[in-house]
Amino acid sequence: MEPTLVDVAVVGAGQAGLSAAYHLRRRGFEPDPGAAASLVTLDADDAPGGAWRHRWPSLKMATVNGIHELPGFAVPPADPATPARDVLPAYFAAYEERFDLRVRRPVRVAAVRRVDDDPRGRLRVQTDAGTWDARYVINATGTWRRPFWPVYPGAESFGGRQLHVHDYVSADEFAGRRVVVVGAGISAVQLLEEISHVADTFWTTRREITWEAAEFDTAARVAAIAGVEERVRRGLPPGSVISVTGQHWTPWARAAQRRGVLVRHPMFRAIEPGGVRMPDGAFEPADVILWATGFRADIGHLAPLGLRTAAGGIRVADGRSTDEPRLFLIGYGPSQSTVGANRAGRDAVRQIMAAREPAAAG
Repeated sequence: MEPTLVDVAVVGAGQAGLSAAYHLRRRGFEPDPGAAASLVTLDADDAPGGAWRHRWPSLKMATVNGIHELPGFAVPPADPATPARDVLPAYFAAYEERFDLRVRRPVRVAAVRRVDDDPRGRLRVQTDAGTWDARYVINATGTWRRPFWPVYPGAESFGGRQLHVHDYVSADEFAGRRVVVVGAGISAVQLLEEISHVADTFWTTRREITWEAAEFDTAARVAAIAGVEERVRRGLPPGSVISVTGQHWTPWARAAQRRGVLVRHPMFRAIEPGGVRMPDGAFEPADVILWATGFRADIGHLAPLGLRTAAGGIRVADGRSTDEPRLFLIGYGPSQSTVGANRAGRDAVRQIMAAREPAAAG
């Protein structure tokens, strides 16, 4: 079957991808390959909602971290006690319908490669549902499908249960057990507080925690985005927002502190069948190890483009690949945050329009 020709292919329909698709539609792009300005939006999930569909039930609207509204359409009012995974996927679905985005799903992208050696030619998007040749690709695949599991000596010998926050469901699973929580980020602290109501918890991190006095407001988020942006500009792996900002006080952090469970310990040096061995030789028994160790960019399908630097990242400036200007990466690096994703979708479309206008004038 011959590839379908489109002007822009958006890969991923989470926060960043829907933002990009919205701004493309506003600029006159149609989800129809025969249109004068055409786009296709592809998503691997079988229903709208992005990563919100997979969040744990106890993540309520009251505890959702950060800005989650998409451009042009506010989140409808919701009971703060309602699980975010019940509210936000429905909102994403309504958003897709409202702006006629016509997302194709489930479609898994296997590879993005160059059609030929022409630097102004097309990029080929190969999927399990067909092939699209696009003038531009906006990659918005996020991180949810790539949970990061650190490698630690003895992990395979552990006699209890190990899981990543990616697979967390409820604190009730751990009632009466001893749970080692690993990680310094927002999810680690939130789940530490939650699990500690029903289990004995032991919190470990690789580094000391820097607690910032200020709340994690919009100004703090913008500063974090700027720090990560500099890393990806240099081709370094993005790192986490927390590594740039330090940990900010949240209601659940305050609650854990009041109850005496917000006690950080250094990272263990090894895992043993019944628990973990600490740097000073002490043994801490454990029934469960919960790895709240973050996620990595889900960009393996971009490997045929050969953009990885020796440092392990992709050089990106203003959401655009420095080494392959037909490719935009949003939901990557600084745009992993929801406010960053919205901005990145808008900015990618602006750059595409700026490149198209001289061509149209000629």
